[in-house]
Amino acid sequence: SFWTATVITNLLTAIPYLGTTLTTWLWGGFAINDPTLTRFFALHFILPFAIISMSSIHILLLHNEGSSNPLGTNSDIDKIPFHPYHSYKDTLMLTMMITLLFIIMS
Repeated sequence: SFWTATVITNLLTAIPYLGTTLTTWLWGGFAINDPTLTRFFALHFILPFAIISMSSIHILLLHNEGSSNPLGTNSDIDKIPFHPYHSYKDTLMLTMMITLLFIIMS
């Protein structure tokens, strides 16, 4: 993992003017050390929760507001509430996708 972190973070040095500064900031110093591991751990721990939260908010807003209406028709006629109909459907699909992932992994 040390060499992977070294190679991947050194790719940032290819960015003109800011590359070395970004690499030094990401490492937390001039070499991969304890601050680097702490930052990478925090990134790998927090990022999935942030992605799941933003995806959930997106699905909630999409189901509540609906997508764009290019024809300008009245879209309030056939609306159903988000919960329980869409939340059960989304939970079922999430469960199926996680099950499929575990089947593929095993």
